[in-house]
Amino acid sequence: MELDPLLLSRLQFAFVVSFHAIFPVFTIGLASYIALLNGLFYKTANAAWDRLALFWTRVFAVVFGMGVVSGIVMSFQFGTNWSNFSYATANFMGPMLSYEVVTAFFLEAAFLGVLLFGRGKVPQGVHLFAAIMVALGTFISSFWILSANSWMQTPAGAELIDGRFHITDWSAAIFNPSFPWRFSHKVMASFVTGGFVVAGVSAWYLLIGRDVDANRRALSMCLWLLLVLTPAQAVIGDFHGLNTLEHQPTKVAAMEGNWETQSGVPLLLAAWPDKEAQDNRFEIGIPKLASLILTHHADGVVPGISESARDEQPAVWLVFWSFRVMVGLGFLMIGVALVGLWLRRGGRVYRQRGFLQVLRLMSVTPFIAVLAGWFVTETGRAPWLVYGVMTHAEGVTPSLTGGMALFTLVGYMAVYAVVFACGLYYLTRVVRQGMLPETGDDLDASPHAKRPFSAANARLDDDAAPTWRQ
Repeated sequence: MELDPLLLSRLQFAFVVSFHAIFPVFTIGLASYIALLNGLFYKTANAAWDRLALFWTRVFAVVFGMGVVSGIVMSFQFGTNWSNFSYATANFMGPMLSYEVVTAFFLEAAFLGVLLFGRGKVPQGVHLFAAIMVALGTFISSFWILSANSWMQTPAGAELIDGRFHITDWSAAIFNPSFPWRFSHKVMASFVTGGFVVAGVSAWYLLIGRDVDANRRALSMCLWLLLVLTPAQAVIGDFHGLNTLEHQPTKVAAMEGNWETQSGVPLLLAAWPDKEAQDNRFEIGIPKLASLILTHHADGVVPGISESARDEQPAVWLVFWSFRVMVGLGFLMIGVALVGLWLRRGGRVYRQRGFLQVLRLMSVTPFIAVLAGWFVTETGRAPWLVYGVMTHAEGVTPSLTGGMALFTLVGYMAVYAVVFACGLYYLTRVVRQGMLPETGDDLDASPHAKRPFSAANARLDDDAAPTWRQ
């Protein structure tokens, strides 16, 4: 059996990115939540906010560590599997990844230690500042990474000369046409993910009657947040879709399962796209709704997949169904947030066990939605690495063999399985322990430096509550 290095390289990168993506989308939102909790404690001196901040900082330490470990590998793959792409885009991708390290990673590294181990050892205001800087670092990191990815989707400000991209306008390249909506969509997804995870964990604690006062506060805060952000995410997603229709019409056509350019296109709720036949095997849809959403006119014209040559069409079935998973879960999140608003009357939201159980289950749905959206974004642009300019086949390493690609793919899967198992063990341990007793626990019981993961296990002596140096 002949192994295809191109296919295996794509599968390898897809596996690594999909594994890595679930961690930043959580830590971005969680870092901001931790900064908010520290700010509330700084302002009110209410111990509930301090204990919540401490608990979620311990969770953040584990997830952040897993994200760093799983993300480092991606940059290596540019050289091992995609050397032609690396050579061609070095003038842009090199500086972008360097800016991410210098402006974001260094910022996070500088203040992460203070956030994890400085509680009770530095002035309270300094600890709050460290939390804010870590949160800011996550945003800056997302800015550079998403700008680079968006440039691959909608290249701008660059000219291809002798097989290499030369930047002619850095502003146009960084703030390329799809970047504003892609960045907004990602950041909003991070807040929604963090909100549902915190709400789900808080709901579980309320079900078992642990730290009721603090977790009522956390749940209430998250439900108000989700009530605003979930519909806002739908609006941003709509604008992002319109932007994609302008710059990547084939991707939108695949999302809609629309093969022929036509007016009055129905919104397909279900179908089975058949790329070979250039048609759908069956369809269940709402007449003219796709045209209305995409063009704001019921009889608006929507481009068809067949406008592109067959070898330039993506895996339509994957784009089509991934899009429906993402949108379906998005509407489910909006519905849960609205139910939470309805149950607030009389405080039922904290006692309705059925709703609390639903929140527990909902804590995983944002991750599924994010992965589904990522599949739409990345598979929808196939076969292009740099949209309309460089294909996957042109960007792969020429000397790479199928055996080499398969060996590294299996290796990554094995290593990441261990990383995920260890991380899940630590997270489960932290959540089961819950918030530390009010008698006084901290992230560090020792004056010596520790590993970041040790933040998940550390304790203070039980005979004294933590004190802040003023």
